[in-house]
Amino acid sequence: MNNTKLLDTVKALSCLVEQAGLNEAQLLERAVPLIAALVAEDDWLPAELATPHPQYYQQHLLYGDPQDRFSLVSFVWGPGQTTPIHDHTVWGIIGMLRGAEVNEPFRLTGQGAEPDGPAHTLQAGEVACVSPSLGDVHRVSNAHDDQVSVSVHLYGGNIGRITRSVYDADTGAQKAFVSGYSNTMVPNLWVSQA
Repeated sequence: MNNTKLLDTVKALSCLVEQAGLNEAQLLERAVPLIAALVAEDDWLPAELATPHPQYYQQHLLYGDPQDRFSLVSFVWGPGQTTPIHDHTVWGIIGMLRGAEVNEPFRLTGQGAEPDGPAHTLQAGEVACVSPSLGDVHRVSNAHDDQVSVSVHLYGGNIGRITRSVYDADTGAQKAFVSGYSNTMVPNLWVSQA
């Protein structure tokens, strides 16, 4: 296992977010190659952060910036697992480490959550971006019904502590949640906020 790959990526991301005056587009442009390099080889993620749960996907905190400027997480998708339609409220970069995931974009209308273009499949080694300015509402699922998929996500904040929303596909009804992490004492995934 390449133990320095994750640490080197975290150092580079820390240096990047410390640069004054970068807007979102510049940050994404400079961070995408870092995430692409991280997922280019599958030799660094410990097995305990890549093991699926039999019922729902796992979101493991790999690194949380002490100033909450960014977080790096692994998403572990068991066969056929999916998220509800949800948003992020911050920018993000998704890198596919192994397997594949399907991203279904949505837009919110008075009639509910409607598809906003075709679904996209992210294959191992590929990278994609999300943000409120690029398109932030989507549903994600493991592209495979017979194997585990693992993606690595970089977010512009501590995604496990940010209040976000899930949306009912038929009505568009919004429900607040804080995702937490599967490997910490933060609340579990998709927990509603009172």
